[in-house]
Order: sequence, then structure tokens, then C-alpha cells
Amino acid sequence: MVFKNQDISIFYEVYGDHPKSVVILPGWGDTRKTFRYIISYLSNFFTVYVIDYPGFGESPFPNRNLTIFDYADSIHQFLKENNIQNSILIGHSFGGRIIITLAGYYQYSYSNIILMDSAGIKPPVTIRTYFRKMSYQLLMKFSRLLPKKWKKNYRKKIFSLFASDDYRNLTTNMRETFKNIVNYDLSDYLKNIRSRVLLIWGNQDTATPIRDARIMNRSIADSELIILDKVGHFPYLERPDLINRIIFEQLKEEIH
Repeated sequence: MVFKNQDISIFYEVYGDHPKSVVILPGWGDTRKTFRYIISYLSNFFTVYVIDYPGFGESPFPNRNLTIFDYADSIHQFLKENNIQNSILIGHSFGGRIIITLAGYYQYSYSNIILMDSAGIKPPVTIRTYFRKMSYQLLMKFSRLLPKKWKKNYRKKIFSLFASDDYRNLTTNMRETFKNIVNYDLSDYLKNIRSRVLLIWGNQDTATPIRDARIMNRSIADSELIILDKVGHFPYLERPDLINRIIFEQLKEEIH
């Protein structure tokens, strides 16, 4: 099924038929398909909605740059359109970033929130990242001195040296969107979240380190943190049975 909010189209699927709804928001680059194991379990107790973000899976990307607020607004309108009230939100990584925006910036209320290795806190600038950024900018500025016929290939080569494979494969609009998102720090909005929040984190996560989990735990008033030993950034794939049990314990009072 497809939901449209202005020029943004979101493909989604629905599983189960129960009074209470769970909405799963994947990480950046992931699709609804990576959550099959959780969906098959939770759909025994809840109506489960899972989406593809614009640019991933079955959802096309609009012809413009997006911000985190575009994503959050689209999810909010999706919940309204489907009459999903007092919902349960589960977000992994980028999905957590959207949830923090909804619950912390807009201060919408939800019956339960589960954040798995959530993004949203801008990492501190290290000496390495600072010099890497400065080197890239200086090398790009040097291209202005080159003859026009060499300039394009030179800039392309520098870009390929510094950019990750995932970033290089994005379209121009998606690259700018990615930069808009990762450069926006949501830390100040954590204290505004009034919903019940469970934080699930792998202690070996390098993408969103355990430091972020502790900041969220301290900042969100009604929150609990569960740290998983020898688990990285994808706990729902690395330890699916354990994650299902943890989620069930968190949500069992929601089952009618």
C-alpha cells in the first residue's frame, strides 16, 4: 500500500489485526524486509505497520532535498490518515531519529516507544575528523586553479577518495538529505519526551556508540536502558529471539 503526503510517497505493509498498533521505523538504507522476524512475532499480538522511506525499498525519492522534519511530518500524517491513535513506535537508528523528532521536538505523545541503537546525537568532532574535513575542502578548492577540462575528473576523484561507498551511491538529492539529517543534533529535544521509552543497545555498536545510549537514558525522564553484550548496531538481526522477548516484556501490558 502507498501513503502520500504532498510530494512524498511511502510504501507500507500491514500485518495482523488487533486493537493496538505497532509502527516500525527502519534505519537509513534499510527496508521493511529486514524486520520480518520481529513482524512475524509481534503480529500475533498487534497490528503491525512497517514502512519504506523515500529512496529505499518501494518508496520513490522526491525531486528535492529533505530534512528530518519532512520525514517526521510524513510519519505523523501517516498515523493520522490510518487512524493509528496512542500508538507504539519502534525505531532503529534513523527510525529512532524520526521518533525523537516526533516525541521531543513536536512533543506528540505515544503509549510506548522502543529505540534500538538510535541515531540523533551528533558525534563530537575528533582531531581526525576535523583534519579529514579540512583536507577535503582544501583539495576541492584547489580544483578552481585547474583547467576546465580537468576540473570535473579531479573533483570526482577527490570525492571518491573521501566518500563512503554508500554515500557515493546516493543521488544528489539524497546526499544533501543525508547531510541535512546527520548534521542536525536532536540532543536538546530528549528532555521533552514524555512517553515511556525503552532503549535497547549493543555494547559493540560503533555507528551509534553506547555513549549516545547513556545520554538518552539520562535525558529522557521515563526511560530504561538495556545493554546487550557482544552485539553491534543491528540487535534485531544479531539476537532476534532475545529482542522479541525484550519487546514483548515491554509491551505485554498493551495487549488486550
